[in-house]
Amino acid sequence: MQSAGQIIFDKKLSLGEELVVIGANNENLLLWNLRKGGAVTISDSGARLFRARVTAIGKTSSALLVFEDTGFKKNILRVTLVQALPEKERMELIIQKTTELGVNRIIPFKSEKSTTIEERDLKQKKSNRWKDMALKAAKQSRRPDIPEITPYCAFKEAISCCDKKSLKIILKQGSGVMSLKEFLKNTLPLAKEKSEAAILVGPEGGLSEEEVKEAEKAGFTGVSLGSGILRTETAAIIGVGIMQYELND
Repeated sequence: MQSAGQIIFDKKLSLGEELVVIGANNENLLLWNLRKGGAVTISDSGARLFRARVTAIGKTSSALLVFEDTGFKKNILRVTLVQALPEKERMELIIQKTTELGVNRIIPFKSEKSTTIEERDLKQKKSNRWKDMALKAAKQSRRPDIPEITPYCAFKEAISCCDKKSLKIILKQGSGVMSLKEFLKNTLPLAKEKSEAAILVGPEGGLSEEEVKEAEKAGFTGVSLGSGILRTETAAIIGVGIMQYELND
């Protein structure tokens, strides 16, 4: 599946090559809101990532000049962050940092112990800027795609949005919970075969027992990030970072 903003050429690319951009590639290029002279990350048939400069841009066709081989390839694993809505500006921090770390989709949801989007936006409306924040962070980190920020939803809807075949974990605290390190060590071969992973992060104070049961019934496995008590934004950032490091080459 081609992600938003992803520009993929069905051939091997080389430095100095001039490219004509049409169709879905041009539609995705326009999502970056670039001007002539701006740069974007693109990929070739071998999943190699290149930097290209916009030499012309239009509604139906554009032109790019390949100027850098990054030496990296596209991530194989797509990561979804299922995030309970935190208070204050922590959601903005989560979007920014997990975008830099390569998250592909963020699903903000209302849990029993979390704030509501109405309470947050009453003081300072920022939820309407989340997609712009993701775009800005994607540009800054030079990633080849723009993460999807889904509409705020209820808990059950959020966990149902995750692919049944994906690797699904829920971050938990307390004794007797398997560490994320141990979980990945035991499941790494299987995990690398899957193309999707989902990380469920609760609010300050955690998810309710009923919500945890619902998540586990939906296929989420409880794992721990250690003995420390982490803020929800810290847990989200660390969780996404570890998954990307361990499961993407």
